[in-house]
Amino acid sequence: MAEETNIILANREDAQGTIEIVPEVLEVILGIAAVQVDGVYQMRGSLAASINEWFGRANHGKGVNLTVEADRIIADVYVYLNYGVSVPKVALAMQTSLREQLMYMTDLTLAEVNVHVVGVVPEKAAKIDPEDLFKDDETEDEE
Repeated sequence: MAEETNIILANREDAQGTIEIVPEVLEVILGIAAVQVDGVYQMRGSLAASINEWFGRANHGKGVNLTVEADRIIADVYVYLNYGVSVPKVALAMQTSLREQLMYMTDLTLAEVNVHVVGVVPEKAAKIDPEDLFKDDETEDEE
């Protein structure tokens, strides 16, 4: 969960006032960007987030914890990966993607992106039809 301090974007010449972003907004941006990386199955969530999803309210910020220290923003991302992917490659892709997405949307830079792989989800096996248990997989050639 993000700290309760709003993040003030750097004052620009064309701004007519201050621009503040609530850290929860950054968590949502990072959560959506993380799920879109190839190899990510889903983000880790809490029981409350799971119950909310049952009722159709998606929490896109789940699995992302932000820490704001002075002018540094640190993101801890907790993910489940698909079985068979290269964990280092997916983690590096996540770090790059999250940094780029946050920079593009808010002009903020992440000092650190810590990726925590909390599980690997295996592929679902194909459902077996009981009627075809002893059926040959090969087709016979007709002469």
